[in-house]
Amino acid sequence: MQFLEGIIIALKSLVANKLRSILTLIGVIIGVMTVIAVVSVIAGMNRYVEAEISSMGSTTFLIRKFGIVTSDEEWHTMMKRKDLKTSDMKAIEENCPDCWKVGAQAVSFRKVKYKNKHLSDMAIAGATANITEISSHDVYEGRTFSEFEVDHNRQVCFVGWEIKDKLFPNEDPLGKDIRVGNSNFRIIGVAAKKGSFLGNNQDNFVLIPITAFEKLFAKRFFLEIFVKAKDYMSMQDAMDECRVILRTRRDVPYEKPDDFSMMTSEGVMDFFRQFTRLAYLVMGGISSISLVVGGIVIMNIMLVSVTERTKEIGIRKALGARRRNILWQFLVEAVTLALVGGAIGIILGAIIAKLISMWSPLPAAVEAWSVGLALLVSSSVGIFFGIFPAMKAARLNPIEALRYE
Repeated sequence: MQFLEGIIIALKSLVANKLRSILTLIGVIIGVMTVIAVVSVIAGMNRYVEAEISSMGSTTFLIRKFGIVTSDEEWHTMMKRKDLKTSDMKAIEENCPDCWKVGAQAVSFRKVKYKNKHLSDMAIAGATANITEISSHDVYEGRTFSEFEVDHNRQVCFVGWEIKDKLFPNEDPLGKDIRVGNSNFRIIGVAAKKGSFLGNNQDNFVLIPITAFEKLFAKRFFLEIFVKAKDYMSMQDAMDECRVILRTRRDVPYEKPDDFSMMTSEGVMDFFRQFTRLAYLVMGGISSISLVVGGIVIMNIMLVSVTERTKEIGIRKALGARRRNILWQFLVEAVTLALVGGAIGIILGAIIAKLISMWSPLPAAVEAWSVGLALLVSSSVGIFFGIFPAMKAARLNPIEALRYE
């Protein structure tokens, strides 16, 4: 009964003093709202990134000139590395026993035309015939190009959904020629729609044979080599074999580090998690300041409430209420105030996260643990900052309290 009574008194006080209640709770609301909004966006990004990166496969790794760059020094060091070549890919294919499939891809950006229509800055990707088996390109209609078409430098292409949607809205694109640079390429297949990934459109590409790409762009591109191991157990062996092959071909001394980067989906995801951990720390700092400010305001308001209700406390004590009863009453009120602020913050944070996901490429997902954490933190703030006013009320002398005007 004391618990329910404390909650009812706290809620009545909130309703009776609306402006004071808003000012009391604003710190807690801002702190909790920040936690929910940021955690929701980061959690949504984690899920989305994990799904996209895992589509690369747990047995596939990527060999590139550039790795994950975290400083200017690393960037300048990587710029000095030799470019990877198709001959490196062939050497891996011939000398790596644990490599099941080896492919390569290079990307440049050009305008794509069809009759009087055109699309600017489309990703033109030159690839080996097996690239769709190693990376994720699902076929919507038609087919991808074959080894024969790659070997004989055929000018055919496999296009993303945006090509079909923008250049061929009312006709079948299969068999039609599009112009890339100064060359025509015949469409033989269309990829299934994938949508955007963190603001990057994944449907605006034209995939052509690597031989045709080399002819079209000469040597103005960076080649990436995709390697798929036989199974997960042989993944590390395949990576070690590739490392030895490339270091030998590129004359890298044994005491020097690799002059190329090897990336797995697991490694990229680990880096992304490190980034999100930093975001969580920043969020924690911002929200903790708001919660401390909110807690101090709650403490001051509760002290005012103790002063206003001094006579009431005296009457309660005169009728037999003990110190712990008064302490419990005011502590419950403080926690209720904080929890109301926390609940409002959770609702506002979820709304903000939803609006962010609607109006930006950032996904959002409200996590149950973040809601639980927000309520736990709110109640902790109420207990910590409510204990002093509650103890002050409990220690009041009943005779002096009854005389208070």
